[in-house]
Amino acid sequence: MVHIRVMSDLMSSKHLPGKKAPGPGRPRNFDEAAALQTAMCVFWQNGFEATSLDDLTAAMGLSRSSFYGAFGDKQTLFLRAVEQYSKNGIRNLKEIAEATEGDAVEAMMEAISDPHGGSRGCLLVNCVTELAPHDAKVAELGRRHLESIEEIFAKAIDPQNPDAVRDRARAYTSLAIGTLALRKAGIPADRIADTLKQAKTVLSP
Repeated sequence: MVHIRVMSDLMSSKHLPGKKAPGPGRPRNFDEAAALQTAMCVFWQNGFEATSLDDLTAAMGLSRSSFYGAFGDKQTLFLRAVEQYSKNGIRNLKEIAEATEGDAVEAMMEAISDPHGGSRGCLLVNCVTELAPHDAKVAELGRRHLESIEEIFAKAIDPQNPDAVRDRARAYTSLAIGTLALRKAGIPADRIADTLKQAKTVLSP
């Protein structure tokens, strides 16, 4: 599905650490969007705490001075990267909801869960799990992301009165996000797919 696969494509070889020649540092007119995307991949692969400044500058092909000049510090870069990830994911999920001719809820559930997506999981869910308990900014970003997903589900369930189905939308969101934990735990894709099939039975009015 588009939502997850677009995110997963960021982890292709052209973005992974070690695939770019670091060099002595790019000039100030380097592609900041591309550098941010690369940083997103490094954080996704390693997590925030395990990612060092050297990891970031090597993957992004920047000197420390260029890094500090463009992004400030590791924490600031991390928040920008995760926010960009969230915006991309929400945009792609909206596109799925709008483009699906059949059951938009089912399509979104499968896109978020992505049973064959491997054990990496969702960058935003990963970082919320790692950092939200002691980082208010990450917690707020996570809340906004989940509320946006909930809103898309609600509008797909009842376009005329989404507020009336807010609880169901939240339940679908929770189940979809929960399947990411199954993926990270190595649960086989067919079992995750079976879980998704039960969603409508459990959550239908």
